[in-house]
Amino acid sequence: MLKRVFDVAIVLLAAPLTVPVVALTAIVLAVELRGNPFYLQARIGRNGEPFTIYKLRTMRHASPGEVSDYRVDDWSTYIFSPPGVVDPRITRMGAFARAKSLDELPNLLNVLKGEMSLVGPRPEIPELVEQYPAEYHERHKVLPGITGLAQVHGRSDLTYAESASYDLQYVRTHSFMGDLRLLGLTARLALTGEGAR
Repeated sequence: MLKRVFDVAIVLLAAPLTVPVVALTAIVLAVELRGNPFYLQARIGRNGEPFTIYKLRTMRHASPGEVSDYRVDDWSTYIFSPPGVVDPRITRMGAFARAKSLDELPNLLNVLKGEMSLVGPRPEIPELVEQYPAEYHERHKVLPGITGLAQVHGRSDLTYAESASYDLQYVRTHSFMGDLRLLGLTARLALTGEGAR
């Protein structure tokens, strides 16, 4: 209950700052993309329940017939966004939004709806969750978060197994004071853009 009250209070208190930032970023992205700057995607939340996550679109639409391959052969080597590989669909403002985590600010609406928390394991797409080893599903015992242990210990530089290890550590040891610390570390990383792709 304390975590939920804290989440809602922070979102509401931050709204006078975050709403204009989202609006301005969305306008610039809309010009670059020549279309809708918002992106809705299915994710898996607490207790394995699906929900729709809200984000800012940072990439142009895929070419007709282009299909993303989410098949994982080895979790210990799989990296969702390999270092040094720049997706040409990412716009200039999109790259900046990713580096500063501005694209994830609409997640705050998911927090208000009770689908996410400020801190917790990042919610994953169904295509990856379907392939999870049994132990990875423990991530779904808590609300997914905008940031978490994995995000402050390597972010996109981690293999999926490393990221999952941090997520499971969070599930087993999280605390209110620990969440405050993670939020502070996240704010610092958002300013530097470290580990973002």
